[in-house]
Amino acid sequence: MSEHLMQHLEPRPRLWLGSVEFSAFEPRNGRMQRHIQHRAALAYGYAGQYVSSARAHHELPVARQPLSEKALRETLQALGFRIATRQSKALPESAGDIFELPSDSAWLRFVLNDLPLLREQGWEIEYSDDFAFDLTPVDDWYAIVDEAPDRDWFDLELGIVINGERLSLLPILLNLLRTHPELLNPAQLARRRDDEQILVPIHSPQAHNKPKLMQVALPYGRLKPVLSTLGDFYLRDEPSETRLRLPTPDATRLNALKELPLSWEGGERLRGFAERLRDIRTQPTPPPADLAATLRPYQAEGLSWMQAMRELEVGGILADDMGLGKTLQTLAHLLCEKNAGRLDRPAMVVMPTSLIPNWQDEAQRFAPTLRVAALHGAGRKKHFDHLFDYDLLLTTYALLPKDLDALAKVPLHVLILDEAQYIKTPGSKAAQAARQLKARQRLCLSGTPLENHLGELWSLFHFLLPGWLGDAKAFNRDYRVPIEKHGDQERLQHLNARIKPFLLRRTKEQVATELPAKTEITHWVELNEAQRDVYETVRLAMDKKVREEINRKGVARSQIIILEALLKLRQVCCDLRLVNSATPPSRGGSSGKLASLMEIIEELLLEKRRILLFSQFTSMLGLIEQELQHRGIDYALLTGATKNRRVPVQDFQKGKVQIFLISLKAGGVGLNLTAADTVIHYDPWWNPAAEHQATDRAYRIGQEKPVFVYKLITRGTVEEKIQHLQLEKSALAAGILDGREAGDWKLAPEDIDALFEPLPGRKPRKR
Repeated sequence: MSEHLMQHLEPRPRLWLGSVEFSAFEPRNGRMQRHIQHRAALAYGYAGQYVSSARAHHELPVARQPLSEKALRETLQALGFRIATRQSKALPESAGDIFELPSDSAWLRFVLNDLPLLREQGWEIEYSDDFAFDLTPVDDWYAIVDEAPDRDWFDLELGIVINGERLSLLPILLNLLRTHPELLNPAQLARRRDDEQILVPIHSPQAHNKPKLMQVALPYGRLKPVLSTLGDFYLRDEPSETRLRLPTPDATRLNALKELPLSWEGGERLRGFAERLRDIRTQPTPPPADLAATLRPYQAEGLSWMQAMRELEVGGILADDMGLGKTLQTLAHLLCEKNAGRLDRPAMVVMPTSLIPNWQDEAQRFAPTLRVAALHGAGRKKHFDHLFDYDLLLTTYALLPKDLDALAKVPLHVLILDEAQYIKTPGSKAAQAARQLKARQRLCLSGTPLENHLGELWSLFHFLLPGWLGDAKAFNRDYRVPIEKHGDQERLQHLNARIKPFLLRRTKEQVATELPAKTEITHWVELNEAQRDVYETVRLAMDKKVREEINRKGVARSQIIILEALLKLRQVCCDLRLVNSATPPSRGGSSGKLASLMEIIEELLLEKRRILLFSQFTSMLGLIEQELQHRGIDYALLTGATKNRRVPVQDFQKGKVQIFLISLKAGGVGLNLTAADTVIHYDPWWNPAAEHQATDRAYRIGQEKPVFVYKLITRGTVEEKIQHLQLEKSALAAGILDGREAGDWKLAPEDIDALFEPLPGRKPRKR
């Protein structure tokens, strides 16, 4: 019969693809384990009949072409196939020459990339019923957003269209993440090429039959933005859910989906909100014309940020370093609101008691058109019936819970928490009271929004955007435990990405080029009640003594008595323990200024500032030492009693300590301390030249960082009076406190009256 065979008929290749699932004992873990094998069978078709290398067909009417068959085998081998050496039930042995690929990913690449080319070349392709890579094409991707203006949440459904049928990705990806949890790791996800695909099994619901299992290949290029932004939410939902419910502040997650070729339904307003939130720092707002200050570029950005947050009806944290002007930026924001006619109800700032005078001073200086009421002190309740007459209300964390019944009835335009870390404990009275106030916008100001643990940050956002970061239990589970206990950088990055639009932080280093070489800041302090009583007693006695001396000898010859009187009052302002006649009160109650100083120092240390702290009184430095020791803060000390000046200077310059305590006489001149970037004058130096000399220990040639100079001044006392004298009559002020000769200065009667004036709120007693 061989002489009748057709000699030149080329074989038509048939590739039969199949899979089999089975269980086998795994010695490594001692368990039965599920396996899936895939095989490809190559057969050669001659006149409608198929043969293989191992099995010939004895009645073929054509002559086989060994070289052509070899070329077909080599085609498969060039695609990564190798001859299968282990038996498998994926395909019958009669199916042809059995080949395999090394991995599932290789099979997926073959089916997606190479198989279509083989079809084009005339290969016949067959699938067994159980072939795992029998892929169903995806027709389209879609997104549905269900939102409403009166809701603080929205529903999001992402899905694919297969055979004209919509399928939500939520249950699909939930199952995928359970088998591939590494996909939630951004670093591992980033390693995947965008054109790489992952095989996903899908149950397609059908009306009359049981659900059909389909295989879909999803490209990583589309999955990356979905998984990186929404992956953690998928883990929390039940497989039966088809939509995600997200808080409105999480609308920024939609921005990552913008580049995907999605068919969107709904959500136009929300997507616009998300884009504005993403670009929130690039929307400039002109500063108000009646702001009595020129904003630096970063401060103008802060104003624009607060204005944009107000327009989007969300709150945020202005977390600039101390000294960068958070108060000024906030006052500019309030002026913008007033000038636009939106400040139709008062704004309120809640703050530590020590900051009340600073807010009063800066509001008067920078925003004099704002009507300000300080709800502070025994007479504060007289304002309660007239709160709507003011633009800005100032109160304290200590008084807010006590006055809550009255203040909670007042709808506010903006509610601002200054030094907002004061509500870091969510169960504290102040935190609970602050959350009960009603306001259109809430803002936090804090240079240290996170001091000890992430729970403090949660407490701030619980005030700003209640419920957004979940309850405390959920936040601990999703962020705090993974980040703090396990060092999970991915969860940290995820948290940072979520809070980024709502937190604006600039460090001194970041804005150094915008800062002047030296920034001077007056930090106002209130005397505590014990100090006020002693101050008034000393003032009355000294006032009488000075006037009697002047009446007898005249001003010029009464210099010693005047200096003695002023010295006593200045010591009361610093700390009652400096006044010999004063009985030392209980610890912490001897000085409002010392308490305020320690608050400042703790914040500066968190910012890693290097501090020079000057005082004219070595005994005051001793009291500051005690406070630092009590808090476990290391320091260097230089006074007239220091024998080896080089040691403390080197300790500070080399970074062994962050704080250097220096007395005026010992360290006012002759030191080069350019490691410092912060100078604090605990008690004012009335001679400007002497004060500048001390400041210049840090601010001098070789200093590469901007220097911040803080002057602590007690409100309403002789310190404030002589500061005014210093501005108006610098020679006179310098003479009073430097003990110059009488010819250098002359006190007018009104100067005497000013220096020995009663404290604000105290009625002058008869002399």
